Amino acid sequence: MDNSEMENQESFESRIDLGPLKEGVANIRAEIGKVIVGQEKMIDLILTAILADGHILLEGVPGVAKTLTAKLVAKTISVDFSRVQFTPDLMPSDVIGTSVFNMKKSDFEFKQGPIFSNIVLIDEINRAPAKTQAALFEVMEERQVSVDGETYKMNSPYIVLATQNPIEQEGTYRLPEAQLDRFLFKIEIGYPTVEQETQILARQASRKTDAVLEVASVISDTNIKAYRDLLTEILVDEKLLKYIAEIVNQTRHDASIYLGASPRASLALLAGSRAYAAINGRDFVTPDDIKFLAPSVLKHRIILTPEKEMEGITADDVVNQLVSKIEVPR
Repeated sequence: MDNSEMENQESFESRIDLGPLKEGVANIRAEIGKVIVGQEKMIDLILTAILADGHILLEGVPGVAKTLTAKLVAKTISVDFSRVQFTPDLMPSDVIGTSVFNMKKSDFEFKQGPIFSNIVLIDEINRAPAKTQAALFEVMEERQVSVDGETYKMNSPYIVLATQNPIEQEGTYRLPEAQLDRFLFKIEIGYPTVEQETQILARQASRKTDAVLEVASVISDTNIKAYRDLLTEILVDEKLLKYIAEIVNQTRHDASIYLGASPRASLALLAGSRAYAAINGRDFVTPDDIKFLAPSVLKHRIILTPEKEMEGITADDVVNQLVSKIEVPR
């Protein structure tokens, strides 16, 4: 690289000031790191989704800190937080709210449910019946609730973090594929390594207070808005736009996939890659950003053929193979 190219690169890198955003993300990581051991990829994906204004589905067996992580993320941001435990007898009104009669006013007034918050944790989303799930998905998509002819808008930021257990199927209601599309990312959480689990035990043995109390709020809703405004300035080369389109289009023609992803997946991949570039201090998207996010964006938006499912092939495997076949832009 000659001197003129180096000067162009330096001026390009300083085009917008991502310092406050990068610092805010680093502070959140540090606070969560006081409690959570490892899981850096999960935390980065959650932060990326929050910046991209997308909802998150966390999947993993019980005990891998899905709920705890969601609580900690909410604690690091000075916004309202609510938690809803989904159960088979949960009704839509238990989540959204209901109209109650006010004796003093001799009229009905709407009492807001727990869905009215900034960050909403839905525990075991697949345990509630379809009617309740549908009510939740409507709020996620529209960012508003209509009750008795009145419309109530959600405050920004508005993020739903939902958890589900992939193993236990008794007493659960599988989420429809069309509704899964509402989630920007599906994040699968695995077991910790022996070293990480040893560190978890050591921290727990020395802990004298609730883990959540150790975490401080480090950014506000105003910061989130300012960070999001910067995302429109993140450059995406035209070749990378085509790269995203080719990846998503390939899901519709791959022999291993029964149902491919819709254009909403392309938009999710674009928004996510911009946010992921920003949290890494870059004002431009790289092919590696897209490759990193592709499995989390696509795996819940495709349906594998029965033959592949019987072979034990996962959606992650198929997406990674699919991406590896597509030529990376230079």
